[in-house]
Amino acid sequence: MGVRPPSSGDNEEPDSIEFGIAAVDAHLRDADLSFPATKDDIEAELGHERIPYDVHGNDVPLSEMLAEVPTAEFDSRQELLNQLHKPFEAYRRNNSGGVVAQVRSLLPF
Repeated sequence: MGVRPPSSGDNEEPDSIEFGIAAVDAHLRDADLSFPATKDDIEAELGHERIPYDVHGNDVPLSEMLAEVPTAEFDSRQELLNQLHKPFEAYRRNNSGGVVAQVRSLLPF
């Protein structure tokens, strides 16, 4: 997932804020990891990385999200991301500041 931050009023395009599986994907692209890969391989390479799970920058260790995935081996990066989607969504729902905070995070001000 990624969300564009509010504009500061200048003409520059703002960078997007990556969180959830979009942030995991960015880490995977930079990692020295090839697929197929086991959960242990991924954890050894990236388990210590803290991944933002919402637009506010709150984060969680990737190892904690991997623990929620029942699959032990992933044939592709996309398969890993697909498996991580539900745990990240559940974590975000359970650790957000409630409905008001979620709606507020979507507003441009």
